[in-house]
Amino acid sequence: MIHDTVTVGLGDRSYDILVGTGLLARAGDLIGPMLKRPRTFIVTDDNVAGLHLEPLRAALASAGIDSAAHVLPAGEKTKSFGHLEALLEAMLDARLERRDRVIALGGGVIGDLTGFAASILRRGIDFIQVPTTLLSQVDSSVGGKTGINTRQGKNLVGTFHQPSLVLADTDVLNTLPRRELGAGYAEVLKYGLIRDVAFFDWLEEHGAAVLAGDQNARAHAIATSCRAKAEVVAADEFETGDRALLNLGHTFGHALEAETGFGDRLLHGEGVAIGMVLAFELSARLGLCDPQAPVLVRTHLRRLGLPSSPADIAGPRMHAKTLIAHMAQDKKVKDGRITFVLARGIGQAFMTSDVETQAVEAMLNDALQPA
Repeated sequence: MIHDTVTVGLGDRSYDILVGTGLLARAGDLIGPMLKRPRTFIVTDDNVAGLHLEPLRAALASAGIDSAAHVLPAGEKTKSFGHLEALLEAMLDARLERRDRVIALGGGVIGDLTGFAASILRRGIDFIQVPTTLLSQVDSSVGGKTGINTRQGKNLVGTFHQPSLVLADTDVLNTLPRRELGAGYAEVLKYGLIRDVAFFDWLEEHGAAVLAGDQNARAHAIATSCRAKAEVVAADEFETGDRALLNLGHTFGHALEAETGFGDRLLHGEGVAIGMVLAFELSARLGLCDPQAPVLVRTHLRRLGLPSSPADIAGPRMHAKTLIAHMAQDKKVKDGRITFVLARGIGQAFMTSDVETQAVEAMLNDALQPA
């Protein structure tokens, strides 16, 4: 059942995000009319494959659509040149043509890698997102950002390549571990913190229900998040202005991910959760927002069982100077200055490069102290 349809308005490249239950089982009927010939190529990972690959292939087959599949290892380290090359070779071996469409079945890693491969295969073929995590349903599957990681940092090589359809089936979230759901929830919370205080208030009341599996609450949270992102993407597709606000928490979060090796020690959404608290803490220290704002964000995350401080990350203690060095590789760096998304309050985010490194280092040094 389709709960909501959100359209990303980009002229002749506009596409719909369908949010609801049972969408995977209807994939053949929903995707079939978009195909020039009845065949497609599915990219997924070895975790998702065991849960959702055969149901997707069966749904496609029921609509007369043949499918091949390429299964990659699960995890952030799959977003690499090596796996990109292997995926491109598999696509070419499958004799994909420019008029064909590829399906990304999985979370943000699969969506980012598949979208990047699609954008450069035969100079660009279309792809469809079937996100299977809460994080990918509300964030990475929408907006056309694709890419891989390098030793210098996260997502530093990539393209903008919009999908032609997004199927956000809330049923698939029932298979996610609680930690993965929590990581995705951080990206949901982000939309309330950027410029929708009413959504933040709704999450204060219903956030626990979203994580507990309430289908109506989940569908509302996903559709609201997608609608917010769709509006920003339609206005600033290539991130030359306000779209960068969607990176709230990401400058800090990506640095934490890099320092922890892009592994299970810190999931992307967990890094964003901590990063958002740090962004509000820095804002408060600079006198930009009420000191209670970071307390509100931190309390909300802790109540729902999410990490809210670098001190919550297991393993060796990190160092402020090292994290700042990672931030210096951020894509938003301009003329050597780090661009931060800060806030004047809940729902009042803005961008600035006018932040002294000493202030960031002092804040991080305090945040890195053991609890």
